[in-house]
Amino acid sequence: MRISLWQRHPLAVIVLAQLFGTSLWFSVNGVGLSLSRDLGFTEVDLGRLTLAVQAGFICGTLFIATTGLADRFRASRIFAASCLAGALVNAGFVLVASQFPLAVLLRFATGLCLAGIYPLGMKLVIGWTPKHTGAALAWLVGMLTLGTAMPHLLRGGTLGMPWEWPLLGASLLALVGGAMVRVLGDGPHLPPSSGKARLTEGLAALGEKRFRGVAGGYFGHCWELYAFWMLTPFLVYREIERLAGSTDLVAWLSFGIIALGLAGCVGGGLVSRSLGSLWVARWSLTASGAICLAYPLLAWAPPGLLLILLALWGLTVIADSPQFSALAAATAPRERIGSTLAVMNAVGFALTIPAIFLTTSLWALQGTWVLWWLLPGPILGLWALRGLLDQGRESISEAAKRQG
Repeated sequence: MRISLWQRHPLAVIVLAQLFGTSLWFSVNGVGLSLSRDLGFTEVDLGRLTLAVQAGFICGTLFIATTGLADRFRASRIFAASCLAGALVNAGFVLVASQFPLAVLLRFATGLCLAGIYPLGMKLVIGWTPKHTGAALAWLVGMLTLGTAMPHLLRGGTLGMPWEWPLLGASLLALVGGAMVRVLGDGPHLPPSSGKARLTEGLAALGEKRFRGVAGGYFGHCWELYAFWMLTPFLVYREIERLAGSTDLVAWLSFGIIALGLAGCVGGGLVSRSLGSLWVARWSLTASGAICLAYPLLAWAPPGLLLILLALWGLTVIADSPQFSALAAATAPRERIGSTLAVMNAVGFALTIPAIFLTTSLWALQGTWVLWWLLPGPILGLWALRGLLDQGRESISEAAKRQG
């Protein structure tokens, strides 16, 4: 009876589990200032730890796509097992943080575990809510955003306490998220799992012109997104210093700026019902790209104004992500949705590595001007979407509205 009650609201269960599971992603970044003070970590060191997570996520998604894991086994079981493993690995970081090579290795392992959480969460949503996929995925990606911000909230709530506590808190949340999905189970709206998949089958959707356009937009979005999230505490710290305020505010403001992406995702999902996922994706990418262009030019402006600009950036930079996923789901082979989304995620997240590396390596030298290294993402993403509109605006918009 308990399971049936949970199944009446499957989307709520899935998105909350996604929130808890993805709190592992930036768990170390949430205590970055403490690690810098206590262990001497630099911006470059923190960037390398984040890169390790991204690399692990990419390897994990490629493994899922190559083996067909996402289409051969129950998504709920993979999700729950990944949460359990991720919680243990993340907690293990506490023991080896002072040994940098081991710390990097454990962050890589955390990324591997996240590959069983984020893409499988998308498949769970599609399996439970076949209608209004764009709006449902908006909640899912919104919770990914809130999960990304969660470490900053955990740190803000434990100021004055050892930095280990927020990390252990993230591990506890991941355990809860895995248990929730394990109880819920898989949805009834996906075709039966097939046999062993090949990587080429996961890539098959790239042969479709409209899907290539969607993927191109998503790849540009990825180039900008994670580097911005990585830089958010640095940018906030700069403005707090100019205000001569307490550095305790950095964690709270970083959380708020990133967490605003939840409102962007949900709002974009609602708009997609009437205007289509493609429209939302295009204008979100335009808005975040415009802020990326303007921010370094306005670096002299009052700190309060720049913090507002960062808030707007946090609102728009992620709003397009669920709509790209909805568009991808609309054009991918239905029997290979898990593998196709895994491959698309792998390529997109591979692009986050050079973006994060460039911006964190050059931050000390270039300051806010490093943000212009992110501009190719929105520009090329919009170009890809322009081509997609030229290829078949009416058909893809109708497909997106059916999904959204």
